[in-house]
Amino acid sequence: MKIKKFKVLVLKIKKRYFLKKKKVKAIKEELGDYGSFINNKDTLEMLEAEDYDFILVNGEPYIIMINGKPYPTLKAALNIELDSKVVVVDMGAVRFVTKGADVMSPGIVDADESIVEDDVVIIVEETHNKPLAMGIALITGPEMVENSEGKAIKSLHFVGDAIWNLEV
Repeated sequence: MKIKKFKVLVLKIKKRYFLKKKKVKAIKEELGDYGSFINNKDTLEMLEAEDYDFILVNGEPYIIMINGKPYPTLKAALNIELDSKVVVVDMGAVRFVTKGADVMSPGIVDADESIVEDDVVIIVEETHNKPLAMGIALITGPEMVENSEGKAIKSLHFVGDAIWNLEV
């Protein structure tokens, strides 16, 4: 699976259009628990760009489409209760994660046991459980906690990157 990192994002918009209620319902179902931040009165727009597509919720880039599947961006993650597909890193890892570094196993203090390889995960810090980054799991949740070396998560999107700062 080829995934690009979002360190520098030049958003070349191909199309922008409002989503129909039927499509919104399907996206909300695909997001599962993460779809709770979408209300019936919200305006959802599809933003088709060169690298990735985004769904704007009331003008904010709350959903990113990766390989045709919707995932919450970090701005959306701030507005929802995170209880699945979450990885907790220690305070020593925070400065690296917020600069876009891949997450190494030694910095992980806890991980959802249901995480499997290739899952999209939200990375939070241990003190306040604030989202720091989003990435692709390279190993299972239990392996992330048990391993004492090696990469566990490929970072995709982090606080302060182009998506975080994206204004439409």
